[in-house]
Amino acid sequence: MGKLKNERRVAENEAMAKSRMLRVSPQKLNLVARLIRRKPVDKALAELSFSKRRIAGDVKKCLLSAIANAENNHGLDVDSLIVADASVGKNLVLKRGRPRARGRFGRIMKPFSQITITVREIEEQA
Repeated sequence: MGKLKNERRVAENEAMAKSRMLRVSPQKLNLVARLIRRKPVDKALAELSFSKRRIAGDVKKCLLSAIANAENNHGLDVDSLIVADASVGKNLVLKRGRPRARGRFGRIMKPFSQITITVREIEEQA
């Protein structure tokens, strides 16, 4: 008697990838995630390739992972994929500090965040 099979977390025509511990604030990561939401994956990859934001490279790596998951694990057609969802969440915050005047202490927060990218296969409209 073995373990029961886990239920899929996404629908049959979807695949997802998650990147954790990205060294950027969730607010800045969400600006990059907004660029790719509800776009075809080829346009989203082009958008991330030419973005000037530092974190765009890590988001591109996560998107490529989601595309590979869709193709290899779920047998979806790469040419008909769109970015269904790109959700951003908080992760841990490193708390650092710096001495300030009159014996005070200036807090420096170094936030981490995570992104979950879901790609969906759509039917071609003829």
